[in-house]
Amino acid sequence: MRRILAEAAASARSGPAASILTILIIAGMVLTVMMTTGRTVAAEQQVLGSIDDAGTRTIQIRAEDTAGITSDVLDRLRHIDGIEWAAAFSSAIDATNALVPDGTRVPVRYLYTDQLDRLGITDVPVLGATAYASQTALDQFGLPDIGGAITLTTGATATIGNRISVPDYLQTFEPVTLIPAPTAAAPVTVNVILVIAKTPELVAPLSDAVVSVLAATDPTKVSVQTSETLANLRALIQSQLGSSSRALVLGLIVITALLVAVILYGLVIMRRKDFGRRRALGATRGYIITLLVVQTTLLALLGIGVGLLAATALALGLDDPLPGISFTVAVSVLALVAAVLAALAPAVAASRREPIRELRIP
Repeated sequence: MRRILAEAAASARSGPAASILTILIIAGMVLTVMMTTGRTVAAEQQVLGSIDDAGTRTIQIRAEDTAGITSDVLDRLRHIDGIEWAAAFSSAIDATNALVPDGTRVPVRYLYTDQLDRLGITDVPVLGATAYASQTALDQFGLPDIGGAITLTTGATATIGNRISVPDYLQTFEPVTLIPAPTAAAPVTVNVILVIAKTPELVAPLSDAVVSVLAATDPTKVSVQTSETLANLRALIQSQLGSSSRALVLGLIVITALLVAVILYGLVIMRRKDFGRRRALGATRGYIITLLVVQTTLLALLGIGVGLLAATALALGLDDPLPGISFTVAVSVLALVAAVLAALAPAVAASRREPIRELRIP
C-alpha cells in the first residue's frame, strides 16, 4: 500500500495541470456548499435553537385539590422513557417576610423533584425548610439581598436559601418562590405537574403516557397543556430548510463528480501510452484501477482541506455562523465519495488499454 501511495503521489505530480484542476474543482464545490447550504444549516440551527428550548418540550398538568393527584405520581413517571425532567408543585400558599407579618403576601409552592439542579439549586437544602425565590419574589418579600426568612399562612417558616433564575416554563408562576420538599415522604396533594420531554417530537405521545399514570380520582378536574403546536412548527421548519439544503448539496456533488470524471478521462487519454507500458511490464488491471483511485483520493483530500480552510476564513471574515461539525464531516465525506466514484469509470478505461496497441510505433 505504501508503494501504491508513493506511485499515486508521483503520478499526480507528473500531471500538475490536471491535478491542480481537480483540487480546485473539489475545493470549489466544498466552498460553495459551505457558504450556501452551510450558511443555511447554521441559520437553521439558530432558528431551531431559539424555539427548541424546554418551552417547546413542556407538558403542564393542572389539577384541582379534589382531583386526587398526589406527589407519588413522580414514582410512576420515572418508568416512562423520553422524560428529561419532571416535577410536581403544591397549590400556592401565601407567605410574608418573617419580620414583617403585615407585609406583602407572596405565593409560595412546595416543590417535589429529584433534580433540583435543573432549577439552579445546586446546594443541599433542608427539605421543607429552605426556600428559593426569584428576584421579583425577593423584592416583594423585602429581601433583595437574599437574607432572612419567610412565614407561610400555614404557620410554617422557611429560610431563604438563594436566588433562582426563572425558566420559561415557570414564568406563569412568577413571582416564584419554591420550597423543595422530600419526595419519599407520605404522598401529599399536588396541583401542578411539569414534564419536559427529551425532544419536541415526544411531546404528543408523552402527554398521553403521563395522563395515563396520574391516577386521578376525578379526571374532570384535570387539564393538560402541551407545546405540541410549537413542536409541530419546529418540525415543519426543519423539514422545509432540510429539503432545500439537500437538493442543493446533491446538485453540486453531481456536477463535481461529472467534472472530475471528465478530467480523469482526459488524463487517461493523454497518458494512454504510460498505462500501456505499465500493462506491458506486468501491471494488472486491478493495480491500474487502484492507482488511479488512490491518486484521486489524495487529490480529493487536498481539495477538501483547501475548501474547508477557505470557507472557514471567509465565514469568519464575514462574521457568518458556521455549521456544526457533523455537517462539515458529512460534506467532506460526500465530496470524497463522489470523487472516488467519479474516478472508477476512467480507471476501468485505463486498465483496459491494450499494451501492444498503445506501444505500437505509429
